[in-house]
Amino acid sequence: MVESYNGSLTREQFLFYEIRIVSKFYLQGKTVKEATEAIREDNLFQYPTERMIGKMTQVCYCRLDALGVRALVEKIATAPLDVAKQINLYAMMRYNRLVWDFMIKLVGEKFRTQDFSLSRRDLNTFFTRLQEQNDHVAAWSEGTVTKIKQVLMRSLVEAGFMENVKSTTLDPVFLCEELEAGIRANGDLEALPAFNCFRQEAE
Repeated sequence: MVESYNGSLTREQFLFYEIRIVSKFYLQGKTVKEATEAIREDNLFQYPTERMIGKMTQVCYCRLDALGVRALVEKIATAPLDVAKQINLYAMMRYNRLVWDFMIKLVGEKFRTQDFSLSRRDLNTFFTRLQEQNDHVAAWSEGTVTKIKQVLMRSLVEAGFMENVKSTTLDPVFLCEELEAGIRANGDLEALPAFNCFRQEAE
């Protein structure tokens, strides 16, 4: 798990389409370079230019490494979209401390208290507290923070937590069995509330 905060989310985004493709190369044991070459050769990402292909492939490999459980990587590659997107969000959490804190301290707490509202004020309060606690985050520009907020909200929409980016209400999601098993295998019980799951002990 990455311990330091960074603003890379402004570039990296949710990347579900990309990680779904990359996971197949990852499972074949391909290196990042080999995967990048194959993706570039067949234009698999369908990017307008090739400039970002290598960087985004590297990010996907890092997220897949962060999952820690091969079965979860296999599910990202093959599972139905709703399951695979939940797992991708968990991969983002394990790879990016900011996403981890956002999902556990804000989203998870909302689910815990059955307060399904998620407003701009909630986001602002979360970031204000983070900036008060961390000098690195405090140094981020307003533009960087705004962009990160947008990515976080879009990620919630992509993963089925909200209806659209303008929504101010969390949907009561159901944690898929495959991801719950992976979270438990990693010992990440504190992450369960972020997916509206409060079965803290294995049944």
